[in-house]
Amino acid sequence: MPWNEAVLPASASSSSATLVPGQVTAHGSNGPQVRQYEYRGACVIVAAGEYDMGSITPLSEVLHTAAKQYPKVILEACDVTFADSTFLNLLLLTHQRGTLRLVAPSAQVRRVCEITGVDSVLDIRQTIEDAAAS
Repeated sequence: MPWNEAVLPASASSSSATLVPGQVTAHGSNGPQVRQYEYRGACVIVAAGEYDMGSITPLSEVLHTAAKQYPKVILEACDVTFADSTFLNLLLLTHQRGTLRLVAPSAQVRRVCEITGVDSVLDIRQTIEDAAAS
């Protein structure tokens, strides 16, 4: 199965999801991975792995570009295994640039957002379908 079929949410049909150029940025097999595709006019970015000052650049570049090109950016973070203040800062900067929806954050990301109060600033949704619809 191609990676893009594995990434599409169960609720996304192949007719409503479109791949975006420059879809994959990977840093080693254990490093952070960033994938993106278009869904219902929004840019969906799927982040996986650990994000800190040394590894945030690929995600930062993709989020920055998406925020300039799309009215809505959706970040799926269920596979983010570590996130520090660098990651949170990136989310807040992206939120300031436009509409950002954080979808299904991992327990670690959710906890960091709760501790810092970022969860009261960001729009956190459970599904990509819900994030794209509103």
